[in-house]
Amino acid sequence: MLLLLGAADIISILITVGIVFTLVEEGWGFWSQVSLGDFLTGKEWFPVDDKFGVLPLLGGSVMVALLAAIVAVPIGLGSAIFLSEYATPRVRAFVKPVLELLAGMPTIVLGYFALDSVTPALQNIGALPANQTYSFLSAGVVVGLLIVPLIASLSEDALRAVPRAMREGAYGLGATKRIVATRVVVPAALSGIMASIVLGLSRAIGETMAVTLAAGNQPNLTADPRDAGQTITSVIVAVSKGEATRGTINYESIFAIGLVLFVVTLIINIISVQIVRRFRTVYT
Repeated sequence: MLLLLGAADIISILITVGIVFTLVEEGWGFWSQVSLGDFLTGKEWFPVDDKFGVLPLLGGSVMVALLAAIVAVPIGLGSAIFLSEYATPRVRAFVKPVLELLAGMPTIVLGYFALDSVTPALQNIGALPANQTYSFLSAGVVVGLLIVPLIASLSEDALRAVPRAMREGAYGLGATKRIVATRVVVPAALSGIMASIVLGLSRAIGETMAVTLAAGNQPNLTADPRDAGQTITSVIVAVSKGEATRGTINYESIFAIGLVLFVVTLIINIISVQIVRRFRTVYT
């Protein structure tokens, strides 16, 4: 058994190394033709004009992830608090599987949901112009819905791990259920909650199909969430569909931006680990 566990660990490491090696090897031709400085600081991504600035794509990915967090964190954390502190066992047994069902929803379905339902709803309330079909805002909303189950499930596990004695002690001092939930249980489970939020951001920044359908297909460096644009993942999808011939600089560029996405995700995961270590509470 120990050998099997060790082998699984080694395989995981080798897979990660293999991914990095593939990204570097396949993208080597790109790096030989485009300088790293121009790639990281360029504000335009137009391969037909040999413009390979990653900022519009990276900015789009970050914007979608932040919008998704604005949607998902209140809903996910609120759901976790309800399931942990207020719901009866019978209600929890029904609600949690239904909530987690959303995590298994094909992302392309959410993309069409964004086009057919979310975008018109945003137009009706004045958040989007009437003629605006694609937007980062619409993409951020559906990606936020996608990561709600992740944040809710992990946060609820963290809340339920808080010892019952802490709740009973607060009740003994005369605290209400709301005070116990928000000022005792949530702070005690902060490390798990923060980890779930950061992992949700990591999931959001790598989302592909929903963003590809909802955000548009034109790179755009903007701070306005109502604008359309592209993300790193949507560009990879577009090029992989056959718009570029293997061996061309346009084809090799997807491995370069894939490496950027890998590094960004790695940074987010490192931040998550540091947050957990910083706020971790051990109960005995």
